[in-house]
Amino acid sequence: MWYEEAVFYQVFPLGFCDGLRDNDGVMNRCISEFADWIPHLQKLGTDAVYFSPIFESDYHGYDTRDYRVIDKRIGTNKNFAELVSKLHEAGIKVVIDGVFNHVGRGFFAFKDVCEKKWDSAYKDWFNISFDGNSPYNDGFWYEGWEGYYNLVKLNLNNQDVVNYLIESVRGWVNEFDIDGIRLDVAYCLNRDFMKRLRYETDQMKQEFFLVGEMLHGDYNTIVGDECLHSATNYECYKGLYSSFNSMNMFEIAHSIERQFGKEPWCLYTGKHLLTFVDNHDVSRIASTLTNKAHLPLIYALMFGMPGIPCIYYGSEWGCEAVKGSGNDNILRPAFDKPEYNELTDTISSLGQMYHNSRALSYGDYTKKVLTNRQYVFKREADGEKVLVAINADENEYTAYFDTECADALNLITGKKEELSGKIVLPSYSFRFYRCM
Repeated sequence: MWYEEAVFYQVFPLGFCDGLRDNDGVMNRCISEFADWIPHLQKLGTDAVYFSPIFESDYHGYDTRDYRVIDKRIGTNKNFAELVSKLHEAGIKVVIDGVFNHVGRGFFAFKDVCEKKWDSAYKDWFNISFDGNSPYNDGFWYEGWEGYYNLVKLNLNNQDVVNYLIESVRGWVNEFDIDGIRLDVAYCLNRDFMKRLRYETDQMKQEFFLVGEMLHGDYNTIVGDECLHSATNYECYKGLYSSFNSMNMFEIAHSIERQFGKEPWCLYTGKHLLTFVDNHDVSRIASTLTNKAHLPLIYALMFGMPGIPCIYYGSEWGCEAVKGSGNDNILRPAFDKPEYNELTDTISSLGQMYHNSRALSYGDYTKKVLTNRQYVFKREADGEKVLVAINADENEYTAYFDTECADALNLITGKKEELSGKIVLPSYSFRFYRCM
């Protein structure tokens, strides 16, 4: 599958197009302008763009009004289809958000229920009681996602709802030629619905990719041969930044070994989870890390560990933003153009390196050296051995261990180096070595 070797890049279209406001139908900037970023994506080694919500919604994209029309604040169906075509011409796949758990109050079926009450043909599309009332004084009670009544929960046990959503997805494939879907709040979704979606999309397009949002719990509950291909690895997201902030590499090492260590006790052998250091729902990593010298190191660790690395737009040059109370717009800004600095160059080097190593995509994991401030592990696949070494300390560190080779190729510099049982790590540094 293509996603197993991919570097992802996430964009929040409503933010990118400066459209995060109550939907007034006015476009400040067209999503087609994102095509200007293609050279930047190529520099980063991007294989796939994940677009957060793009369909007509009440406000932030996760409150869908119409699953079949691109939000007017970012453009038209034609605009998005043309953008996907340009990305495909550049060899870049496209994954979009599928918000199937809930809709906005502006969704046509819910508006019909508000108008006709128990006489509505769509009353069973939602979880409704006509014996109560809602905070909007609708004259009936309905289930809102996690108590948010602007997010009306769909009844995925209703086959009419499921069929409507499947046909919407079919339209996305036919009209836009998308390559995958990220399922919002997949941990809430009916498992039968996800299995049906997997079956249908397998028929629609070869190697169609499904990844589910999972905040906690066992990812195996949604990832498998009959369900989704992948899940968001929030366990390692927390372990990544926390390990650097607390100077305790044992935390992320524990998570990685629990997930991908030696069988039989590890959880996700052979699976490819989506790995990230930040996204549209959490503070920017440049604001989360207490020591800015750790920024390149956390990206190096993300690219070195098992998983599918995903970069959130703007974070590659160190954009800062702290998640606020009830308003995430600050995390989803409009940028005029990409910026370049030392961090951008580092991530670009990591992205290009990633494609030249099957071990980093498919390799098993073996811990070699672990201290509070240093972490060295091996990835190995198809006879290729890659050593990943991180030094989060302000002082130089020499890691002594069985390197399994005397000579190695530095995958970042392309130069041959002698190891002979040790790796010398300058302060705040990382190394990727392929054994020769």
